[in-house]
Amino acid sequence: MDDAGFSGFNMNIAVVGLGLMGGSYALALRELNPKAISGVDRDQAVVDRAVEAGIIDRGFTCGNQALPDADLVIMALYPKDMLDFLRENAAFFKEGAVVTDACGIKRGIIDQAGELIPKNVDFVGGHPMAGKEKKGLQAADKDLFKGTNYILTPVESNRKENLELVERMAMAIGCRSVVSISPQEHDRIVSLTSHLPHVIAVSLMNACASENNLNLFTGGSFRDATRVAEINSTLWSQLFTLNSENLLEEIEKFEESMGRIKAALISEDREALGELFAAASRKKNNLA
Repeated sequence: MDDAGFSGFNMNIAVVGLGLMGGSYALALRELNPKAISGVDRDQAVVDRAVEAGIIDRGFTCGNQALPDADLVIMALYPKDMLDFLRENAAFFKEGAVVTDACGIKRGIIDQAGELIPKNVDFVGGHPMAGKEKKGLQAADKDLFKGTNYILTPVESNRKENLELVERMAMAIGCRSVVSISPQEHDRIVSLTSHLPHVIAVSLMNACASENNLNLFTGGSFRDATRVAEINSTLWSQLFTLNSENLLEEIEKFEESMGRIKAALISEDREALGELFAAASRKKNNLA
């Protein structure tokens, strides 16, 4: 794309994958008045709904019709599905196009993506820290990204102007901050801040599976702790296994932390419990 194309968002945008994330991207990007937004999804019914609702201008079930005109391509697919799509549609990307993704895992994915697409197409790794427990186009929300953080994972081959484009896009759709880190560091950090909380929520729900009438005895703390237990099993199974080394390390740290509380309970050490609670409170307050 020439320099004039980066002065704003007067460009052709393609969103691949019209679920929660892709639909939300399309709705948010609509506010930026691009030339046109095309959508790609393998489900024709989803494509039809997106067009009828005005979420996209044109919809397709294959990439060969949407990609040749797209200046900016947003991949909103599960990691393995994204790599399959890039492999099958590599020949259709517009020369100079910028491709970015929303995958919650980066190690290995970015390297493979860069090898699959043409050399004149720039793949910029991205991860909006946004989401819902619900999935599908019906859950899409133009405000999904507002007030959230957006992570970029640049590599040496990325062009500066393309990184800046994706950063400006993130801020324009409402993100409060954009941070750039390596793919490896990204995976290490999100194993703690994103993946482990899902592990904990799922484990907590499964631990009380035999309880009857649980809803009569739950308050805000239980609902908050288990909010993300209503999980997209296909997506999160991929994320967990692709990031298993980092996630296992965080699980072990969590088990050690639980062990300290367990030991204090066994010894009825109120002082030790108080110190653990106070340390946690200080750390929580520092997150603000």
